[in-house]
Amino acid sequence: MTEHSDPRRASALHAQATELEKAGRLADALAGYRAAAEADPASPFLRYNIGNMLRRLQRFQAAIAAYDEAVALRPDLAVAHFMRASCRLQLGDLVTGFRELEWRKNCPGYDDPRYGLARQWAGEPLAGRSLFIYPELFQGDMLQFARYARLAEMAGARVRLAAPEAMHAVLRTLSPSIELLPADAQPLDYDFACALMSLPAAFGTSLQRIPQGVYLQAEPQRIARWRARIGGQGLRVGVAWQGSAGAADRSFPLAALRPLARTRGVRLISLQKGGGLDQLDRLPDGMTVEILGDDFDPGPDLFVDTAAAMACCDLFVSPDTSVAHLAGALGVRTWIALPHLADWRWLQDRSDSPWYPTATLFRQPEPGAWTAVFETMARQLSTSAFGH
Repeated sequence: MTEHSDPRRASALHAQATELEKAGRLADALAGYRAAAEADPASPFLRYNIGNMLRRLQRFQAAIAAYDEAVALRPDLAVAHFMRASCRLQLGDLVTGFRELEWRKNCPGYDDPRYGLARQWAGEPLAGRSLFIYPELFQGDMLQFARYARLAEMAGARVRLAAPEAMHAVLRTLSPSIELLPADAQPLDYDFACALMSLPAAFGTSLQRIPQGVYLQAEPQRIARWRARIGGQGLRVGVAWQGSAGAADRSFPLAALRPLARTRGVRLISLQKGGGLDQLDRLPDGMTVEILGDDFDPGPDLFVDTAAAMACCDLFVSPDTSVAHLAGALGVRTWIALPHLADWRWLQDRSDSPWYPTATLFRQPEPGAWTAVFETMARQLSTSAFGH
C-alpha cells in the first residue's frame, strides 16, 4: 500500500465508474476511474480501465499512455498489452501492434493448447520447410488472414492449414498445394507451427507490406448458376445485415437499408444466412428484398454459393462480419457499414482498406447512427454508374 492510497475509497469510486460505463456515460466513467486511480495509485487495473474508456472515446494515443502506466505497474498484465496492441493497430502501427498482439495468448479466452507447440515460427526462412498453421477466433479472421498461408507457400514453405471443415471448400481456392486439415488438428511432422494471427507479425507486416490481391475464387459453375437466377437487370446489390449472435457492432437492422431500396434502379438481393432472416417478414412498406431460395448455401460447405452470388452482383453491402471479408478476398466491390468505434482492422478515419482494395468503408458519425450511413450510401449509389 502506497503512502497516499485509500483502497476503500478507490473501490467505491471504481464501482460507481463501472455503473456509469454500463450506462454508456463514458466521459463520466473515465472521470470516475481517474478518481479511483488517484485514491489507489498502485493499482494497474484502474490504469487499464482508464485506457479502456479512452479507447472507447477514440482517444487512442491517450489510451496507449494509460496502458503504458498499467504495464509499468504490472509488466505481465496481458490484457493491458493486448488492448495497447489493438490501439496501435487502429492507428496503423502494424509492426509494433502485431508484435504486441502476441500477448493475446495469455488472455482469457485464448487457451489453444497449440500455442505451446514446439518450433513456433517467428520469421525464420521457410524455403524447403514445412509450416503448420492453426486457426484462431472466428470465420472472418480465417478469411482475412488465410492470405498468409499463400504468402508462406510463395516463400517456399510446404503449408498445412487447419481450418473448420465447412470452410475447406472455399479455402481450397487459395492454392491447390496447400493441405487443409481439420480445425483441431495437431500434427507432429512439421518444421514450424504458427497461429493464424501470429503470421502478420512473423512476416513483419506494415501498412505498406500488407499482402493484397484476390486470393479466393468462386466456383465458375456456381457463378453461372446464380447468374441465371439473379439475371442482369438493374443495379444488383447483394446485402447481408447480421453477424454472429446479432452483435450490435457487427449487425444493423435490415430496415436500415431502406434508403438504398428507394434508389432508382437498385435491386436488393439477400445473401444473409443464419440469424436475421426473420426480418425479411417485416420490411417497411414499399421496401423489397429479393431472396435466392432454400437452395442457397444449404449444405455443409460454407460460403460456396455466397461467393458465387457475390460475383453476380454489382455491389455487396455488409456490416463488419465474415461475409465482408469473403467479398474482399474475392475482389468483389464491397461497401462495409462500420460502427462509430470500429474494429482495429479497419484503422481510423479511413474510407478505404489496405486489406481489401475493392472495399469502401462507411462509418457511423456517432454511436448508433445507421441511418446516416445508409443515406450516404444511397447518395453515392444514385450518382454511381457501376458499369451500367
